[in-house]
Formats: sequence, structure tokens, C-alpha cells
Amino acid sequence: MNNFHHYKVIAVTTVVLICVIMVSYAAKQELAAAEVEVATANSEYQAHLGHIEKSWHETPDAVGLLTILIEEAQIAQAHAGYAITDVEDYDNIRLHIPHVRHAISSNTEPGGPGKGFGVERAAQGVADHMDYARNTSDATDSVKVHAEHVIASAQNIVAWSNKIIRMSDQIMGGAGPVWVSYYAEEVAKRTDWILNGNDANGDGKISWAEGEGGLAQIRQHLGFIEREG
Repeated sequence: MNNFHHYKVIAVTTVVLICVIMVSYAAKQELAAAEVEVATANSEYQAHLGHIEKSWHETPDAVGLLTILIEEAQIAQAHAGYAITDVEDYDNIRLHIPHVRHAISSNTEPGGPGKGFGVERAAQGVADHMDYARNTSDATDSVKVHAEHVIASAQNIVAWSNKIIRMSDQIMGGAGPVWVSYYAEEVAKRTDWILNGNDANGDGKISWAEGEGGLAQIRQHLGFIEREG
């Protein structure tokens, strides 16, 4: 009888312990879920940063706007370089300049080696989503400060892209040999600015300012946001 009572006490105690453990586990799960919900609710600006850095549904393979911007800019720079391997080879210039145009703005050149999205469109997308991010209710001070720098640099890229298209129009539209060479070199110069920025004021530094900042400066200031929060 005593043994039976002893086993009964053990069984009851075990059941109680199991219940306590289950209640504790459930409470922890609810707390974790609540923390995730709060984090999600408080990261509105991160959604827009994610469109820039991680994924955007309109890009090829749904990559981030920054990724497609880099890819298209590298293609444009490569073919601009091919175009000026010999600035007096006008046939070669006219062969590669349409490839630059396709990478810069596929709307102006429907076929070519680019990804079909275009530098101009990608840069405008970066500017737009950075503007959305800084205007969210939970945007941090870092987002608000560096958004200006990212947007200015992205708008520089848009402006340089438009200039490349206008100059390439001249190349493909029957400009004289001297002008074809000149415009081809100017196109190549601006594809480099798109990737690396331009020391417009000649002070030996490249900032995010109008006429200076390019992709390198966009990446730099997005990095500041990531580190500072």
C-alpha cells in the first residue's frame, strides 16, 4: 500500500512538472512571436531598403535594385571601353555604342548584352525607394541623413545616363568622324562616373554631391545606414 502511494505521488509530481514545462514553453513561444511582430511592425523603412539591397519584383530574377544597377553599369562600361579601343575605327564605335545604350536604357535600344532593365531605370528606382524609406514613420536618424546622399548620387547616375543616350544618338545619327570619336570618349567617361563617381570640383575627393556621387557613393552611404541602424 505504501509503495502504491509512493508511486502515485511520483506520477502526480511528474504530470505537474510536465504541465509546468509545457506552460513555460508556450509562454516563451508567445513572447518570441510577440517580439517578431513588434520587430516587423517597427521596420517599415527596412522594407524599402530591402527593395534596394535584396529584392524587387520588377527586376530580372527579382534581384535588388542596387544589384541590377551594378550589373547594368558594368556592362555599359565594358562596351564603352570596347568602343574606344581605337577612336578612329568608326565602325567599331558604332558596333559597341548600341550595346552601351541597351545597358543604360533598354527602352532606347531593344536588343543588346544588357539585362533588359537599364542603368537609368535602376538608379531612379534606388532614388525612389530611398525616398520612401526616409519618409516612413519609423525611419531612423541615420536613414534620414544618408537618404539624401544616396538619392543625390542616384540622381547623378540618371543625369549621366540621359547624357550618354543623347551623345550616342549623335554617334548613331550620322555625326562626322571627329565628333563620333569625341562622343564615344565622353560616353566611356560617363560610364566610369556611374560606377565610381566624378571629382567634379577637382578637390581630389569624390563626395555624394550633385555631379559627383555615383554607385560607389551609394554603396558607401547604404553601408553607413547598415552600421548605424
